Amino acid sequence: ALLAFDKVFVRSEVAPRDHTKKILPMVDEVLKEAGLTLRDVDALAFGQGPGSFTGVRIGIGLAQGLAFGADLPMIGVSTLAAMAQGSYRLNQAEQVACAIDARMSEVYWGRFQRQEDGSWTNVDEECVIAPDELVQGTPSDAQCWHTAGTGWQTYQAPLAELPLTLEAGDLLFPDAQDMVILAEQAWREGRSVSAEEASPVYLRDTVAWKKLPGRE
Repeated sequence: ALLAFDKVFVRSEVAPRDHTKKILPMVDEVLKEAGLTLRDVDALAFGQGPGSFTGVRIGIGLAQGLAFGADLPMIGVSTLAAMAQGSYRLNQAEQVACAIDARMSEVYWGRFQRQEDGSWTNVDEECVIAPDELVQGTPSDAQCWHTAGTGWQTYQAPLAELPLTLEAGDLLFPDAQDMVILAEQAWREGRSVSAEEASPVYLRDTVAWKKLPGRE
């Protein structure tokens, strides 16, 4: 997605195994549509996570390559916050509870509240957590929360026990057209880093790998 001339130029497709084949042609398409080159851009945003390790690594690797080549600063955007912004774009939701399936019986979790200036406040610190533990640690809340993310489907039964009033949403994945809005806010506030400093946010520090038979 490209934000230029107060307009968002966007290409989007759910393509689980074709990221690397599709992303660079999409970059070319949005630049051509806007009549710009990469060097005309002020900064390059990337989804910093949390999310699948492979997806986050592919995203930041490609973004760093483009940023190095065009000598651009970079802006990391939370994928959870991007889903909150997407929920506002689609449903005008201003209080969003985001849960991404993190596998290993856990979710990436974050709650966000929209402010008058269009920014988002983290109500809960982003974390990776088991649904049962999340239920136990979440205080009751009278406000209504719009749900977003794959975690609500994967862990439907345990998350239904949250002491929150929930309104079901259908947004499953973060979208670049929402990330670019958050990145523009960060750019105005001077929150960018060099390509060398750009880093992912995995939330989970360790991963247990099941060893294949004969490879112990």
